Amino acid sequence: MTLAPITFVPYLKDVLWGGTKICRYKNIPCTSDCVGESWEISAVPGHESVVDSGEYEGLNLTDLINRFGAELLGEKVVRRYGLNFPLLVKIIDANQNLSVQVHPNDELAEKRHQSLGKTEMWYIIQADKGAKIFAGLNTAMTPDDYVRRVADGTFAETLAVHDSYPGDVFFLPAGRVHAIGAGNLLAEIQENSDVTYRIYDYDRRDADGNPRQLHTELAKDAIDFTLYDNLKSNSPSDSIPDAEIVSCNHFSVHRAIVNGESELSFSPDSFTVLMCLDGLVRLVYPIGEMLVSAGQTVLLPAGLSEIQCFGQGLLLTAQC
Repeated sequence: MTLAPITFVPYLKDVLWGGTKICRYKNIPCTSDCVGESWEISAVPGHESVVDSGEYEGLNLTDLINRFGAELLGEKVVRRYGLNFPLLVKIIDANQNLSVQVHPNDELAEKRHQSLGKTEMWYIIQADKGAKIFAGLNTAMTPDDYVRRVADGTFAETLAVHDSYPGDVFFLPAGRVHAIGAGNLLAEIQENSDVTYRIYDYDRRDADGNPRQLHTELAKDAIDFTLYDNLKSNSPSDSIPDAEIVSCNHFSVHRAIVNGESELSFSPDSFTVLMCLDGLVRLVYPIGEMLVSAGQTVLLPAGLSEIQCFGQGLLLTAQC
């Protein structure tokens, strides 16, 4: 029997830099005024996504994987990751600037944390006027220069700053220093890792009044100090209805524009994460159909390698 698409209860995470955009965007009750993240699909221990409806309602993602294995994940994914879900999918609302941070690569993360590293990508959904993304460096430096600049409070001056607009794409391989600027609502697709090294945090304090922990020495060995010419990915033209926007060793991501009727095809060797970022789209597949609207995320089992789409909308799809 072919598995149907699966939807999950979002995990809404309160953080000091969060706001109210996520709940409005997803058209769900607002739980607080500092929701910074909606974990759409997660297998992070303690925060495994739970099925929100249908035959498997109440089961979490790990339960599903243990039951269906490669039928859900895909043969290629199981060969590489075993029965582990390799991605973490979020929607992020930066009501304030996020901390400046970096993530280790797979080798360093495995050595230190017995974890995957974190390569990630961002797709800007909404951006307030003047919103910025900080990604990469604008100044050549050595690891010792970095430590000195963190100590004297000037490291933030070395960040490359980018204007942010809806539709912009930022690819952030492990090792690239980055921060989301205030005013951005974005979709994030990343390796399934929660390892973050915080470098600078504007001298903010936590709920108990203590300075937030920095990870200066851990980050020193994780940072890629290379200066790159182009740190913002090229966004495809709207005249291209289905375009690849990121391709790396960990995942590939496509942006699809639905305008009337279209068909999407996927590799049958991997599951597909489908995020509806705008509009209303009807998905038709061999054993049924479903509606998805802005802010909804769907897990398509590996067996669903072709779906028809009807309506008007903007979709993001990711495979491993």
